Amino acid sequence: MYRRKIHLHSSEANLASAHPANIFVSVVRQVKNSVVSIITEEKSNSASVQDQLWSLLFPELSRYRRQSSNQFGSGFVIHPSGYILTNEHVVNGASTIRVKVEGSRNPFPATPVWTDESHDLAVLKIKSPRLLKPLPLGSSLNTKIGEWVLAVGNPFGLEQTVTVGVISGKNRPLRVGNKYYDKVIQTDAAINPGNSGGPLVNILGEVIGINTLIIYPSQSIGFAIPIEDVKPRIARFLNSLKS
Repeated sequence: MYRRKIHLHSSEANLASAHPANIFVSVVRQVKNSVVSIITEEKSNSASVQDQLWSLLFPELSRYRRQSSNQFGSGFVIHPSGYILTNEHVVNGASTIRVKVEGSRNPFPATPVWTDESHDLAVLKIKSPRLLKPLPLGSSLNTKIGEWVLAVGNPFGLEQTVTVGVISGKNRPLRVGNKYYDKVIQTDAAINPGNSGGPLVNILGEVIGINTLIIYPSQSIGFAIPIEDVKPRIARFLNSLKS
């Protein structure tokens, strides 16, 4: 998998050392070009998994969702050739999928090339005129409760939104409708509709989870699929590209 060290420019290093909280600025600069916004349009007369999750998690917002044919999600680059990882429920039931890459004026058409509904994972493929920068995958096994994390995504269509919090809990079992999430990471970093599929990163800029859901109407209780559950499945997919 793709891993790299974060090297701060001297000005950034001085800023971070003088004001430790400013390390977040450096992390965002490292990861933002690898985080994408996903826009979907749903098939008519179909109730997608995303619809069901919205109804369960955000009953007060569901009627506003139905007024718009466009729905939003997030994702991040896992391979330079345009492969994007997101939640399966983000693209389930979609008739068209578009992906907006940081720095591009218009979104690219996207095609699902791999899905794992039981683990709520999907990989999309876009044809980008340039190589994209994959995010490094960290380890969710080594995370500690109280550790700083950042959530980056596209809540309500607001691209490149960054929120900061801590790991509030680990190994939480959670059932939403017919989906069962085992051992998810709990965080108080704000996660909202449209954040699904985006990365939860540590202060090294490594992905430790995939932001997936919140409990409505509670505040500051969000959940991410631990990256340790994702890595072997994505590794098999990426290896299949070589064959």
